[in-house]
Amino acid sequence: MEEKDNNKAKGGHARAEVLSPEQRRDIASKAASARWNADVPKAEYEGTLKIGQNILSAAVLPNGKRVLTQSAFLTTLGRSRTPKAGTGVLSTVDGIPFFLQAEALKPFISEDLLMSTTPIFFINKSGKKMVGYDAQLLPMVAEVYLKMRDYYLSENKQIPRQYQHIVKACDIVMRGLAHVGIIALVDEATGYQEIRDRIALQKILDKYLTDEWAKWTKTFPDEYYRELFRLKNVPYPPIPSSTKKPSYVGHWTNDIIYSRLAPGVLEELKKKNPRLPSGNRSRKFFQHLTIDYGHPELKDLLSNVIFLMKTCKSWDDFKERLDLAKQKYGKTLKLDYRD
Repeated sequence: MEEKDNNKAKGGHARAEVLSPEQRRDIASKAASARWNADVPKAEYEGTLKIGQNILSAAVLPNGKRVLTQSAFLTTLGRSRTPKAGTGVLSTVDGIPFFLQAEALKPFISEDLLMSTTPIFFINKSGKKMVGYDAQLLPMVAEVYLKMRDYYLSENKQIPRQYQHIVKACDIVMRGLAHVGIIALVDEATGYQEIRDRIALQKILDKYLTDEWAKWTKTFPDEYYRELFRLKNVPYPPIPSSTKKPSYVGHWTNDIIYSRLAPGVLEELKKKNPRLPSGNRSRKFFQHLTIDYGHPELKDLLSNVIFLMKTCKSWDDFKERLDLAKQKYGKTLKLDYRD
């Protein structure tokens, strides 16, 4: 099977050499349409990581595949984040992406690498179409450029000028990955990775929460409650001529506000402000937020939620849009199975 795949790759490369640029673009366009018309996976997790001075956008797909976006991949290698027209990821008829198509690189490209360069099409958590590559491909591609560098140096030749900045970027990639890799290995071997995660979470909580509770100030505007009750199809105010709201309003707010503010914030608020024997809490959750960061973040989230509420006609519609715009921490994104 492996031999068959290798022959297929070689055959595709030979075929590409006799195609005109127009034929390549036409084939690439049809291939792109076919890919996006098929079932495209949606990212379950997203985030950024730092290698050298580059911030890379990354995602994990439902099958566990770790993916780097195309723009992150290219800029980290010292390339333009957007391929030139006709040379981009969709025009690689022979299966070789444009950043490996230079003649000077071919002696250093293994068959294993050739079989690993297929672009990955996916939908990010905001619903945008994305193109990326397997994250494991990054060091493999960087190594190709470094092998080319080593060859030129061994032959006492000057590295072609057009590749010098790319070689430098690839050297930074390999050094950065080595640094991150050894830290991850030590953390895993010693069990410190669990402590590390808890420390990172604690830093977030310290940024958002304070033990010094603030005096009561009106934080949730009436507009928020009017829209909330409208979407829930409940009369507003629920108890005429009373400022006290039913306890279920707090559950709604926990769901759409506090659980989406930052990782672990809602759980920590419940610890800091537990229920009394009466079933009530002694203070409002927002009174435990830091004045310089937590409270402004809450106000910003509230403003966005109210704006989103106004665009929706039903609670289900609102929740679906909210889950796409601001997912609850600790929850996976609900997949859309509609046609």
